[in-house]
Amino acid sequence: MPELPDVVVYLEALDRFVVGRELRKIRVVGISLLQSFDPPISEVEGRTVVGTRRLGKRLVLEMDGADELFLVIHLMVAGRLRWRDQPGAKPPGRIGLAAFDFDHGTLMLTEASKRKRASLWLVKGGDALAEDHDRGGAEPLEVNEAGFSKALTSRNQTLKRALCDPTVFSGIGNAYSDEILFHAGLSPVQRTGNLADGEIARLYQATRDTLDDWTERHRQAVGDGFPDKVTAFHDDMAVHGKFGQPCPVCGIPVQRIVYADNEVNYCPQCQTEGRVLADRSLSRLLKDDWPRSIEDLED
Repeated sequence: MPELPDVVVYLEALDRFVVGRELRKIRVVGISLLQSFDPPISEVEGRTVVGTRRLGKRLVLEMDGADELFLVIHLMVAGRLRWRDQPGAKPPGRIGLAAFDFDHGTLMLTEASKRKRASLWLVKGGDALAEDHDRGGAEPLEVNEAGFSKALTSRNQTLKRALCDPTVFSGIGNAYSDEILFHAGLSPVQRTGNLADGEIARLYQATRDTLDDWTERHRQAVGDGFPDKVTAFHDDMAVHGKFGQPCPVCGIPVQRIVYADNEVNYCPQCQTEGRVLADRSLSRLLKDDWPRSIEDLED
């Protein structure tokens, strides 16, 4: 699932490619994609994109006009945006969900998964946008350490769940939470209610450093182009997607917790004092505190 660094770089590309341009037509070909019906999606055709914003992992295109219309895109796990220089380009085969036609090219929305989860809304009014799509989590790169601590300890849950909970922090998901916890040297199953002040300070700094670092990496990779290779797995990540591979710090094989649809990656030497966390016992321990599905991470 594209997370804060990916979404930021997507929005920066959209600023370059479509802001200030007229959206001539929207072609929705994925039957599960469109989640709103009033106002009809055709209302934005012929309007100019005047701005972009991020709400958690959702991308927002602001359209011109006094009636405040916003296109909201949630890519979920496998949804991706692609740019084609050909106006009216045909959406690709099985994975094409929608095409946004501009005079200088086409913005494609695709999803390379049989389980179509990506969503598109047309929302009228800023109040409706906030009410329906702002989950309320603190912005991890904007909040100060005191605000971070308040959000983190607002309920007693595991660190992994707290970081991924959109009502606690905005824009962090499975991949970057693994990396954040590794760089903070903290166990994914440590409870937020049991953290010392020094541990919260480490987690705060690791969160900022990790998100800033990966945003800049993606930004440098994209340059002036459009992001074409958005993925949750990168060779330079320390633990995420690295099960069985040596930890870059201590060399101990990276371990994982598999629970329902989700996987957590961690280093037992650097994060759990040499303990390997057992899936079966954790399933009983965590119960409702562990997300059971990708949707749970969002909802």
